[in-house]
Amino acid sequence: MIGRYNVRRLDFKKIVLYPIKERRNKVSIKDFTDLNVWKKVGRIEDLFPAILKGNDIRGIVEAVLKARERERPVVFAIGAHVIKCGLSPLVIDLMEKGVVSAIAMNGAGAIHDYEIALIGETSEDVTLGINEGIFGMAEETGAMMNSALKGFLNDEIGLGEAWGRDISEKAFDFRDNSILSKGFKLSIPVTIHVAFGTDITHIHPSSDGALIGKGTQNDFKLFTSVIVDLNDGGCFFNIGSSVILPEVFLKALSAVRNLGYKVKDFTTVNMDMIQHYRPVINVIDRPTQEGGRGYSLIGHHEIMIPLLYDMIVRRL
Repeated sequence: MIGRYNVRRLDFKKIVLYPIKERRNKVSIKDFTDLNVWKKVGRIEDLFPAILKGNDIRGIVEAVLKARERERPVVFAIGAHVIKCGLSPLVIDLMEKGVVSAIAMNGAGAIHDYEIALIGETSEDVTLGINEGIFGMAEETGAMMNSALKGFLNDEIGLGEAWGRDISEKAFDFRDNSILSKGFKLSIPVTIHVAFGTDITHIHPSSDGALIGKGTQNDFKLFTSVIVDLNDGGCFFNIGSSVILPEVFLKALSAVRNLGYKVKDFTTVNMDMIQHYRPVINVIDRPTQEGGRGYSLIGHHEIMIPLLYDMIVRRL
């Protein structure tokens, strides 16, 4: 007894699951960006005035191109919404072109990426599912992602590599749309930063908190090693994460500076649909106090990311 209430231990093994193919999804690869359409379009940057954000977006493009030229990392820390908006093909193409050299995601981003690779769809109807008690209960997502951790995690391999390897080795039908799989194939770090209890895989009967914790700790260490190389010309983008990834970035930066690494004179960019406190303070302001530049681009991902992609790729 604690106070007036009984403490109940819920048995997750009694959770009722159902096949993922029976789930109603809101996102399909049929809605993803079509690169063949993009190739017919001209230079959009010529339309921008040399004022305010017109200058900022040009400055961001220049910083990315200089980072690539000087072999400094361009890191994309992306929230799940980037994937749900159908933008994975653009991120993957930037990875293949040697522009984006590292990816960081939250747990939801990894789940949507994994489901896209598996069935070509993702993003269940939460409003409907939560009322019926079936939100997050698709069997395959939790079972397969948790199984991959048991098969591939060790003292060095983290969540991102384990899931990317799983997708690649099982040859999922839609793996070409997976950032996790592409990172594994190209040996580009894809790190996953999990807050336990935030993801549907955590309520699956096969969930193992120790494995998830170990995997995300391994990924944090890998992410921190990437941050070391931002010094003198690297770029860090926070795209669509309002809390977790800005906090991860700030702690990683503090750790590498504590270890004696000089990390300054780099560019940070926050891109989101609205302005949040933590990205402004922890991505734009605090990290660049000793040199560098922070930018903020506010707008819908499905508009802003294709715009930035076009400007970068046409300059390569």
